[in-house]
Amino acid sequence: MFDNLTERLTQSLRNVTGTGTLTEDNIKDTLREVRMALLEADVALPVVKEFIERIRSQALGQEVMQALSPGQAFVKLVFDELVKTMGEANESLNLHTAPPAVVLMAGLQGAGKTTTVAKLAKYLQERHKKKVLVVSCDIYRPAAIKQLETVAADVGAGFFPSHKDQDPIAIAQAAIAEAKLKFFDVLIVDTAGRLHVDADMMAEIQGLHAAINPIETLFVVDAMTGQDAANTAKAFNDALPLTGVILTKMDGDARGGAALSVRTITGKPVKFMGMGEKTDALEPFHPDRIAQRILGMGDVLSLVEEVERKIDKEKSEKIAKKLRKGGGFNLEDLLVQFQQMKAMGGMAGFLDKLPGMSGSQLQQVTSSGAPEKMMKQMEAIIQSMTPLERHKPDVINGSRKRRIAAGAGVQIQDVNRLLKQHAQMEKMMKKLSTPSGITKMIRGLKGMQNKFANQMPADGQLPPNMNAADLAKMMGKVPKK
Repeated sequence: MFDNLTERLTQSLRNVTGTGTLTEDNIKDTLREVRMALLEADVALPVVKEFIERIRSQALGQEVMQALSPGQAFVKLVFDELVKTMGEANESLNLHTAPPAVVLMAGLQGAGKTTTVAKLAKYLQERHKKKVLVVSCDIYRPAAIKQLETVAADVGAGFFPSHKDQDPIAIAQAAIAEAKLKFFDVLIVDTAGRLHVDADMMAEIQGLHAAINPIETLFVVDAMTGQDAANTAKAFNDALPLTGVILTKMDGDARGGAALSVRTITGKPVKFMGMGEKTDALEPFHPDRIAQRILGMGDVLSLVEEVERKIDKEKSEKIAKKLRKGGGFNLEDLLVQFQQMKAMGGMAGFLDKLPGMSGSQLQQVTSSGAPEKMMKQMEAIIQSMTPLERHKPDVINGSRKRRIAAGAGVQIQDVNRLLKQHAQMEKMMKKLSTPSGITKMIRGLKGMQNKFANQMPADGQLPPNMNAADLAKMMGKVPKK
């Protein structure tokens, strides 16, 4: 996400990051590079002009020019303006009304609207403990109603049946009556999409909106359409009183133009972003965290929240108890750790949120898929072992290694490598033998993130006062009991 923009911006800011003094000339040169980076990221031209002008006027002020570290003050200025452009802070859904709170979803065909309805239903059920009902008013697209029924079942949300011969307003009103009767907290209404903005479509959705008066009207738009995403959002905002925007397919958007343009052009906040095809791949949109990721500072806060939400605490506690009692960390436990990592989206999702791991550096690590391949290979090796071998790796001799390697389709040296890595991990896990040990270790990265924020890694590398040993020390930091 934002790889191209991150790469270009960090290169642009390299000229001033370590500068002892700022002059009109180097500010002008840097802003020219920043302008090009934003335009290449498909940010809308009016947004770019306003963004650059705000930075220029502030950068030439005494506060920045006379700062102890003017280069870093300039980067802080860019960060603050990125946050301001995207909306200051996350704006959550307004569900403060007599149940059911009606949420109307609008958008073009192909933006991922129906899938987003299911993701939002799951989000509200799991994180806000709401009872959710969904209904489709899309009587045009073949199988649209069936698709919503399927994805609603996947996330455990209630589904109100509708038919293509019914009127969309009648469908929505019947769904509201059902939601009241069965005490649902939230009703999400999926509407028909079109391949482009047209008068008939707008008239229909305006009539539907007036009939059901939703508390939230969310526009779902494909982030990969870049500047067009913001323009389409404006067209819908002119026709409907939108309360927010959901950007989909953000994981495939290397440019970032939509995220930076939508708020300024529509005046409406981006409330959520879709980060993949899975039903749990919907995240609240935090402008400050996105700005940190754009500038290569990572997003440790989101990483900590993800760990706390997705790690199976019961399994982790079971392993921790065993370790506290002097039990070893066996290969069965290692398999559990791999499964936990997969639940977090694999190594790529983990590394993407670490400070300094963005742009070309992250691409080098993940483009070949090496981390994921290695994890799959190690899983296959462990699954080829007997229960005895998993619990007591010491019994694995030469003949057992040959059998395990053949079963997993790998070489004997791959089995040896796994056993060696397991031995090293066992030592580390003994140090992290508290239930929240892993979470605390990741929390320790916040200090590292502050270090990055104070000294911008303009080339995507570690700051001068932090070397690889510091990073290893931070990752190996052990919380005291």
